[in-house]
Amino acid sequence: MNSTLPDAFGVYVHWPFCLSKCPYCDFNSHVRHAPVDQDRFARAFAREIETVAARVPGREVTSIFLGGGTPSLMQPQTVGAVLDAIGKHWRVALDVEITLEANPTSVEATRFRGYRSAGVNRVSLGVQALDDASLKVLGRLHSAREALDAVGIARTVFDRASFDLIYARPDQTPQMWAAELKQAISEAAEHLSLYQLTVEPDTPFFSLHATGKLKTPDEATARALYDVTQEVCALHGLPAYEISNHARPGAECKHNLVYWRGQEYAGIGPGAHGRLDIDGIRHAVAMEKRPETWLMRVEASGHGIITDDPLNSEECADEFLLMGLRLAEGIDPERYAALSGRALDPRRISVLRQQGAIVVDADGRLRVTKAGFPVLDAVVADLAA
Repeated sequence: MNSTLPDAFGVYVHWPFCLSKCPYCDFNSHVRHAPVDQDRFARAFAREIETVAARVPGREVTSIFLGGGTPSLMQPQTVGAVLDAIGKHWRVALDVEITLEANPTSVEATRFRGYRSAGVNRVSLGVQALDDASLKVLGRLHSAREALDAVGIARTVFDRASFDLIYARPDQTPQMWAAELKQAISEAAEHLSLYQLTVEPDTPFFSLHATGKLKTPDEATARALYDVTQEVCALHGLPAYEISNHARPGAECKHNLVYWRGQEYAGIGPGAHGRLDIDGIRHAVAMEKRPETWLMRVEASGHGIITDDPLNSEECADEFLLMGLRLAEGIDPERYAALSGRALDPRRISVLRQQGAIVVDADGRLRVTKAGFPVLDAVVADLAA
């Protein structure tokens, strides 16, 4: 892959509301028992888009991602209003990728055609598991059958579809996971996001795990499950292009590549994060997390920005390394040197190569190997030191 990447600019829009909170989730998501005033939120999104666009004018948007929370709780006209606001304040590429995250329930699937009409051309479905017992443990509100029906509808409505599964679930064996994965791929998936279950602090799963009521696979089984993930996906034409993401060649998520390649993106909505280049300096921008507080801030001052930190060269370089080495394509060490003002230590590279954790391609790109990915954090820490 060419080390000179095309200019990309992504817009991430965060819809913070869910019908219920999943017990493993530590994302910025909120349950509201009264109906959400979607018109008011749509106006606030448009206002914040206008303010952010004024800071980084003249960009061409190559991808838009509506994440959450549960964006499929938005009315299609809310989605349309957000997309119209983006198109009003930035140029939008003709081949823009517009993804919406959706729950695979029959109720939300009825909105798919409305989203397509609003401009969404890719959907990412939070399936999480293909058996009902696991879905119940994970606190999901859909059945496996309902999820597969929603996947089928999504395939007919959208140009592109992806879905998520969580593995290393309680009592899961490598054989069970291999069978589930083959079933997932047979559903004509072109893209799968496959996440190992992690027990995060401040979630219900954390306290259940601490008291022994939730047993997750031991380290050896978790590693075997990871290996099965790589083998089955590669065998069926969906190799990993990022540590947790698998796609048929050409079906990679353009928006997520913006993050991993260290490119520029705007974050819009409660708790959204962005990386903006202003006067040659990269800024790490974050919005107020609490939805109603964010709403009042935007209505009062045009934005919900609570942090806006210029990053120094070392911070930019570390972020580039941390994100870029997650990709199968790896990084261009020359870009690291340009960002940080110093080259990666050739001795550290040499040691990691001897250990089989990284390779350096003929064109100079540095990539983490199959053996290096399970210990990626250690590899990144070693190179960044």
